[in-house]
Amino acid sequence: MSYQHFAGLYDRLMEDAPYDMWVSFVNRAIDTYCSGPASSLLDIGCGTGEISLRLSEKGYNVQGIDLSEEMLTVAREKAEHKGLHVPYYQQDMRDLDGFKEQDVALIFCDSLNYLRTPNDVKTAFQSISKSLKVEGLLLFDVHTLYKIETVFSDHIFTLNDEEISYIWECHPGEEEGSIHHDLSFFVHTGNDVYKRYDESHYQRTYSLETYQSLLDEAGFELLTVTGDFTDHHPNDTSERLFFTARKRARL
Repeated sequence: MSYQHFAGLYDRLMEDAPYDMWVSFVNRAIDTYCSGPASSLLDIGCGTGEISLRLSEKGYNVQGIDLSEEMLTVAREKAEHKGLHVPYYQQDMRDLDGFKEQDVALIFCDSLNYLRTPNDVKTAFQSISKSLKVEGLLLFDVHTLYKIETVFSDHIFTLNDEEISYIWECHPGEEEGSIHHDLSFFVHTGNDVYKRYDESHYQRTYSLETYQSLLDEAGFELLTVTGDFTDHHPNDTSERLFFTARKRARL
């Protein structure tokens, strides 16, 4: 999977994304489940930094992690422009290094869905656990099986705009709950000339029960699961699951 071209287009395509709702979810979880002040946050799969920068503006000590150096370059430029000190690191969430005693770890915008196997997900949870303090929070969201299998599968999405257009084709993957996204972007470069970029992305998700089991095996207690930015338990047509989990103390 390459983000070489996608990183430069990402913010333009995601300008209507509900970033403030993710930030509100973080604030509610901290207010509800943290016994004291939560100052240190680890934003994993941070992309171009939209969430980490918002959290930094609210006074949190945030560090961002992403696998894509292209995404991180955009995030660093935005942090510098805003005058914010947010360190960004290129690392794999399955093998985090150099982070200890963090209060909260975040994995938003379905970043966890880019891991290909259940063992990858468990390994990521274990790696994150090592970076959290005891009773630290892990907050993340994922696509539901309903979204992968019904909303995405065998569908084509398009955007026709003067500056940027795309064709986004979704094809079922070989494994249950997986999907291939094939995207072609057409970016206006002036004088009625458009440049084409192609990207392929793979995502996979699992049942709520599978995530709960993987969290348990990695040493987390599941506190709540909600659907679609609400405070309610997900239903059969929820498209996004939100998890709040706490690192257990070792016996």
